[in-house]
Amino acid sequence: MNATFTPGPATTDAAILMLMFGEKLAAEVMRHLTPAEVQHLGAAMYSIDSVTEDQMDSVLETMLERLAAETGLGHGTHIYVRNVMTEALGPDRAQSVISRINPGSGDRPLELLDWMDARGISELIADEHPQIMALVIACLEYAQGAQVLATLPEEVQPDVIRRIAQLTTVTPEALRDLEQVLQRKFKATSTSAASQIGGIRAAARIMNFARSGAEARILRDIRKDDKDLMTAIQDNMFVFDNLGRSDDRSLQTLLRAIEPERLVLALKGADEALRERLLSCMSSRAAAGIRDEMEALGPVRLTEVQEAQKQIVATARQMADAGTIVLAGRGGEEMV
Repeated sequence: MNATFTPGPATTDAAILMLMFGEKLAAEVMRHLTPAEVQHLGAAMYSIDSVTEDQMDSVLETMLERLAAETGLGHGTHIYVRNVMTEALGPDRAQSVISRINPGSGDRPLELLDWMDARGISELIADEHPQIMALVIACLEYAQGAQVLATLPEEVQPDVIRRIAQLTTVTPEALRDLEQVLQRKFKATSTSAASQIGGIRAAARIMNFARSGAEARILRDIRKDDKDLMTAIQDNMFVFDNLGRSDDRSLQTLLRAIEPERLVLALKGADEALRERLLSCMSSRAAAGIRDEMEALGPVRLTEVQEAQKQIVATARQMADAGTIVLAGRGGEEMV
C-alpha cells in the first residue's frame, strides 16, 4: 500500500527551499500545509542528499545570501527535518508523518491514521473484526470517521456504529491489541495510557457527517436490535432543525460559510419558524435574494433537500469543533 514516492521538479525545488529556510521559518510554512502536502514535501526533503550551486541559484536567486546562514543542507538533514516537523505539528503528529516517509521510525499507529485518506484506512481494516473497525474509526476525527464508515460494506456499517456507541473507556490492553493489528503496516510499539474513545456522543457525531441515506439505513438497522441505543444516538445527533437555537453571531458566521444555492435548497424543506430565524441573521437584501431564489426554484426532491441540510450541519459541526461558532440544541453545546 505504501508506494515509493518520487518527487517532481516543483516539489524538489520546494524541498530545497525549505531546507534552506531554517527550522523555525520552515515550521511556520508547514503549519499552513495539508497532511498530504506535509507528507510529500517531507519525503522530498528526505530524498535530498546534496544540492549543487546551480540548483540553489535557480531556487533561491537573490534569497540565497540572506538565508545561507540558516541552511540545513549538507549535514544532519534527518535531524533537521524531525525538528521542523516537531515545531510545526507537535511531537505526536510529527512522528506520524516521519514514520510514513522514513520507514522504521514509526511508533504511534493510531496518530498516523489521521494522516491517511479514508480509502486507505478502510483497506487497512477491511478484513478485521467489526470491533477492530469500531475502535479504529472511534480514534479518528468525526468527519474522517464518517468517510471511512461510508467506504465499508453497507452490511457492517450498523454493527460498527453500534459498537462505537457502546464503547466507553478503552484499556491499555485493548489498545495494544489494536496496535498489534496495525503493526503489519507501521511496525508500531504500544502505548500505555488508557484512552476515552467512542460512546454515544462519538457515534452520534460520526453519524452527523454520514450522508442522509446512510444515516437512515444505519439507524433503522440498529433499531431492530436495540431501540434504546438508536434513540440515544438520535438524541445526541445535531440536526438541521437545531440550528435555530444557536446565537445570532454563530448563525451569521455559519451562513457566511454556506453557498447560497445550498442554503436555498436546505430552506425549501425547513419549517417557517426556522426559515425566518436563519434569514433574520442575514442582511435584508441577502434574505430577500434567498426568498426570491427559493420561489424561483420550484418543487425539489426531498432527498436533495435532506442532503443539503446534512451538508450544512456537517459544516456547522466542523466550525463548532474548531471553536469558530457555538452550537446549541440536541448534540450541540449547552448554553448558559
